Amino acid sequence: MNASADQSIDYQRVLETIHRDIEPFLKQGQAAQYIPALSGVPLTKFGMALHTLSGETYLIGDAEEPFSIQSISKLFACTLAFRLLGESLWRRLGREPSGTAFNSLVQLEYERGIPRNPFMNAGALVVMDVLCSHFVRADTAVLQFLRRLSANQDVGYDSDVATSELERADRNIAIAHFMRSFGNLHNRVDDVVGTYCRQCAVEMSCVDLAKAVSFLANGGTVPWSRERVLDRSSAKRLSALMLTCGTYDAVGDFVYRVGLPAKSGVGGGIVAVLPGVMGICVWSPGLDRSGNSIAGRQALEWLTTLSGRSIF
Repeated sequence: MNASADQSIDYQRVLETIHRDIEPFLKQGQAAQYIPALSGVPLTKFGMALHTLSGETYLIGDAEEPFSIQSISKLFACTLAFRLLGESLWRRLGREPSGTAFNSLVQLEYERGIPRNPFMNAGALVVMDVLCSHFVRADTAVLQFLRRLSANQDVGYDSDVATSELERADRNIAIAHFMRSFGNLHNRVDDVVGTYCRQCAVEMSCVDLAKAVSFLANGGTVPWSRERVLDRSSAKRLSALMLTCGTYDAVGDFVYRVGLPAKSGVGGGIVAVLPGVMGICVWSPGLDRSGNSIAGRQALEWLTTLSGRSIF
């Protein structure tokens, strides 16, 4: 599929139809309660943005309002680690769906400290450990990468969210110590977990994130700058991981409904990729039990249904 194949679709009209019909879904779920700084975000917030490879941006609602990207950051941290280590990254990480909650310790015992994939918390901590071994400030490296990919130098952290997460980081600290006991964490646990919490506390808008993820839709190259982030094969592999592991333990239902590679975060954001066409981001803070945005998932399902465009 390529961008020219989509010229007949009025994406702004599709988005406006979604915006008109989404309101009942904004009343469902709740904002992330275990992160106090996020628990009070109004459920009425909703934004969505599409950024095509030919440079058009379509948006609705609160698409230009920054929000806490949370686990969406794992995609970009993993991209940096994959650039550094290539296939050797997978000696420390799996590439399989977990079937368990994103912060579960269950599988680590009998899989000897090797997380199932880089998008669950255990896997993201291994990725951050890799980055801590290569950068003086790994969180700054991720932040600078996001600024470059989004073409927005104002992207930054929310220090209140970072502090809030660190104060509630007992489970992540336990996961990190457990992996370190198996030799799969090389840096100090406090350094890795603190850096991870700051990474998750980055704030971006739907417009920023739709732009930032568009390199994956473009075979690994940033469309407007022509920067080669990944080779085409590596972009394919990361997109495949998004498809199979990007939306926690609800990934099967998500792919069934939406049909796009995607990565969600408990801040209510979901990024998605339509290869050869666009990067996508939707934000709505009401979460289901798996930690995915209820209205966000519905909006993406309607996008692929109304446009007739998915990877299938």
